[in-house]
Amino acid sequence: MGEEGEKEGRTEKVMEGVASIALLPNGSISGHFIQLPNSICYGLYGTELECERECSHGEDYRLIKLTVTDYNSKKERDIVVECRGHDAAKICTTEHAHGWQKDVVGMVEQKHEKSKVSVSFECETLKADTAAEDHLTKFMPKLVGMDAVVNIGPMTIAGLDFDADTE
Repeated sequence: MGEEGEKEGRTEKVMEGVASIALLPNGSISGHFIQLPNSICYGLYGTELECERECSHGEDYRLIKLTVTDYNSKKERDIVVECRGHDAAKICTTEHAHGWQKDVVGMVEQKHEKSKVSVSFECETLKADTAAEDHLTKFMPKLVGMDAVVNIGPMTIAGLDFDADTE
């Protein structure tokens, strides 16, 4: 898709890079998105959203409220994403949240009204046990000893423009 994509007559920023994400036993995620050669680095933090009734997507499916943080401007943007897979995650933007609580459904639908941000990530490298601890020691020291597995892989973020956001 390149650096920019067209969407309803306006240009949309598309960033392709690599993400390093720690999947924690409590269902939350923490990590970084890095795009080179521009040296853009965003923080990623996500918490699992509880489903209020039986979900028919399978036991490895969950919704996550993902917060993307621009470290330079200290601005944040929340995005509801779906996560599949236990240790090797595949993350993408969700289009609907049927079965989740009304505030979650509202959050997903609200994002359709303003500029839609889409996220996709697929684990290419999985690190567990000692390899995960070594990675965390080097890149995310606050997560050492939390029994996390680390996913590394390509990530694309489209429609996210912290400069244009005045929220």
